[in-house]
Amino acid sequence: ATSGMPDFPEFVTVGLVNGEPISYYDSIIRSETPRQDWMKEAVDPDYWNRNTQTSIGDEQTFKANIDVA
Repeated sequence: ATSGMPDFPEFVTVGLVNGEPISYYDSIIRSETPRQDWMKEAVDPDYWNRNTQTSIGDEQTFKANIDVA
């Protein structure tokens, strides 16, 4: 996560399996996306919606914590 860097996401999540990225979310695209073709086929579309909502919540928590800090 970052704060105050122009044109760079304030918040990023990356899901990893064995060191390889399988999913990605950032505060600019605001959507959880697959990073491996097999991940697109391994889960249902609702998986991406649920994880997008989780990441949005995590982003809001991060921003609130930065304000506290």
